Amino acid sequence: MIVSFLQSVIRFSTVFLYGAVGETITEKSGNLNLGIPGIMCMGGAGGVIGGVMYINSLPDPEVMTWAGAILVPVFMSMFFALLGGLIYSFLTVTLRCNQNVTGLALTTFGIGFLAFVGSKFGTTYSRGMSLISRYFRQSFSFAADLEAFGQLFFSYGILVYSAIIIAIITAVIIKKTRTGLNLRAVGENPATADAAGISVTKYKYGATLIGSMIAGLGGLFYIIDKSAGNIEYTIDTYGWMAVALVIFTIWRTNWAILGSLIFAMLYLLPTFVAVSFAQMELIKMVPYLVTIIVLIITSIRNGKEKQPPASLGTTYFREER
Repeated sequence: MIVSFLQSVIRFSTVFLYGAVGETITEKSGNLNLGIPGIMCMGGAGGVIGGVMYINSLPDPEVMTWAGAILVPVFMSMFFALLGGLIYSFLTVTLRCNQNVTGLALTTFGIGFLAFVGSKFGTTYSRGMSLISRYFRQSFSFAADLEAFGQLFFSYGILVYSAIIIAIITAVIIKKTRTGLNLRAVGENPATADAAGISVTKYKYGATLIGSMIAGLGGLFYIIDKSAGNIEYTIDTYGWMAVALVIFTIWRTNWAILGSLIFAMLYLLPTFVAVSFAQMELIKMVPYLVTIIVLIITSIRNGKEKQPPASLGTTYFREER
């Protein structure tokens, strides 16, 4: 039972990890994208559309290949998430619209878009999507031979391991490379970065688009892997938890790996222990309460490394530099 619980935690944490890494990259540029839940919905819907396109291209869903079953949904998921990020960037960076309002509007749009895709393809292509899900969920063949250890560490699909790799690589790039230094400079003080010759617009667009594509994979994972190809309409809930996770891990993607496991453990705990419905809902509130506590503590402490980017959520007007 313990191994089964930990397996569920690791698999479920992947949804939060993709969203948190994507939002962290975006916020490092100074953009507060509250549209991440909607973008995750768009990524999930895009994956479904990609799966449907691939299924329709085959004479029989049974003859699908590993490459097609994985690459087409992944590409379409990232493409639709990219469109969501592009909408947000154009409105907030180019047109200088309010970031909070734009993000919330994008979330509403993403939820509606997923519902539309679900009503269009959810029932008709359920069998084909379940076949595609098998490729995403395929684990290492030797996992069963290693018993509990193998089940715990080698029994997951490609998207689980990809999320961890992306989080680690992102942490290294942000902390150790010149690109990461420029990105942090834009997030802290865009006017100074602009004066130093750093393109604020390029970094804001780039960070938001890349972050959106990564977050979109979280929606794809939840539908294709976690839900075995069944379209779920609760992705936005986990998107908000991913936004909270960014604060919980004080804007560090490597810490997001552990933070996502903690969030997933707290969220799934009521399903593995005997609790009442009221107690279950209270336990699900814990991640948000912990996030508020972390936010208060980081606000009180003066350490620069534990603070959000100084220009987070503010619009940059170049003419005022």
